[in-house]
Amino acid sequence: MTRSLLRLGIVLWGLAAFAIAETAVAADKLPAVSTDGLHLVKQTDFGAVYVKPGATFGEYDKVAVLECFVAFQRDWAQTMNADAPLSVTPETIKRIKASLAAQFMKVFKQQLTAGGYPVVDDEAKDVLVLRPAIINLQIQAPDPMGNAGTVFAQNAGQMTLYLELYDSVSSDLLARVIDREVADNMGDTFGWQNAGSNFVAADSILKKWADRLMEYLKAARSAG
Repeated sequence: MTRSLLRLGIVLWGLAAFAIAETAVAADKLPAVSTDGLHLVKQTDFGAVYVKPGATFGEYDKVAVLECFVAFQRDWAQTMNADAPLSVTPETIKRIKASLAAQFMKVFKQQLTAGGYPVVDDEAKDVLVLRPAIINLQIQAPDPMGNAGTVFAQNAGQMTLYLELYDSVSSDLLARVIDREVADNMGDTFGWQNAGSNFVAADSILKKWADRLMEYLKAARSAG
């Protein structure tokens, strides 16, 4: 990874403001212009998309993906431990964060590469840098015993994507994507949730995000 790309990944500045807002906020309540000058654009696939005026994406045919930052929903651990004391330990949280970050990288590399956007570590005029974060993570069944425990719930949980897109040469922030997803539920039917259902749900959401992004990039490339 080049020095400038590493510099992009040191901190997620600007994250706190949107972590407070969350993507549950309706699009008509989001500011038209972000504090760093990005403009809200109309679209239907993501909860919100902000783009730098004049930014184009048709010239990018490769991506560099930085390590995914993961943050749980505020007070999630306390809530889980209130129902089942000591069910969530610092070690559990650390393990889940590392596992989800690794799965994010794996899924995005697979989906983007298969869709014609090779994942590279280089700076170049055709390389778009993705700086991802998953915030407001909430899991119904953290399963610290390794698939031994289950919870009766309507879905496995939810998480929010906070993704920034940068030009790899200039390090200019070009766009920001924010999207909250709830794991596919079963309508009004509740079921048992555990580590296995958590993984399936997270994997499905990650693939959905990667494919949506890829379709946007393909559309930009087609439009020139």
